[in-house]
Amino acid sequence: MKPYLSVVIPTYNEEAGIRQSLARVFAFLEGKDYPFEVLVVDDGSEDKTTAVAEEFFGKRPELQLIKNPHKGKGFAVRTGVLAAKGNFVLFSDADLSTPIEDVDRFLMWLRDHDFSVAIASREGFGSKRVDEPWSRHFLGRGFNFLVQLLVLSGINDTQCGFKLFTKKAAADIFSRLYIYGERVGEIKHAYMGAFDVEVLFLAKKLGYEIKEVPVTWQYAETQRLNPVLDSWRMFLDILRVRISDLRGVYK
Repeated sequence: MKPYLSVVIPTYNEEAGIRQSLARVFAFLEGKDYPFEVLVVDDGSEDKTTAVAEEFFGKRPELQLIKNPHKGKGFAVRTGVLAAKGNFVLFSDADLSTPIEDVDRFLMWLRDHDFSVAIASREGFGSKRVDEPWSRHFLGRGFNFLVQLLVLSGINDTQCGFKLFTKKAAADIFSRLYIYGERVGEIKHAYMGAFDVEVLFLAKKLGYEIKEVPVTWQYAETQRLNPVLDSWRMFLDILRVRISDLRGVYK
């Protein structure tokens, strides 16, 4: 039976928490009256993430594990989204900082309204950030200012790792990624990048309506992010999107 909802979860060295996250996702989805699939896309983990995931899979036919070379989070998400078969395609961070239970509210906007993309927003009325250090919040708002100034006005939070697409929009957008498309090479370090900016830039350019949905977001400490260095790299990603567009790459 074709899935109604596909959930794509990118992983990189998530051995400590992936079992708990998958258990929570399944506990929620198994209570629904629609078929679903969960695609775990591993970004070349160096720990036992894939072994733990495979152990959890057991007899669950709804789960699929895809092992990627280490090319970063953006390429892992792209791999999972393009492999998804559901009518709606969600990608969610493995730590579930945005609760999986929120997907019902996102589905409502795509199913009952004219939106093709619904993204989690930690900004605006009804949203809440829990335990986020002020320094991270400051960097995030500065980054969003640059995003809106240079490439993507009107979106208050591009980076929250919880986004839902119709199948058509997902295939259309992710197949056209350039910076985070087929040209991506293997890397030696953990890097999340600003692939969300390219995704949403393409969504707008292709005419898809985007809905920002306020969420309660739980900050999760990570050692994989270098706030200063990664902020600089993400700024360069913004420039690459703008330059690529000026060159006609996205036409």
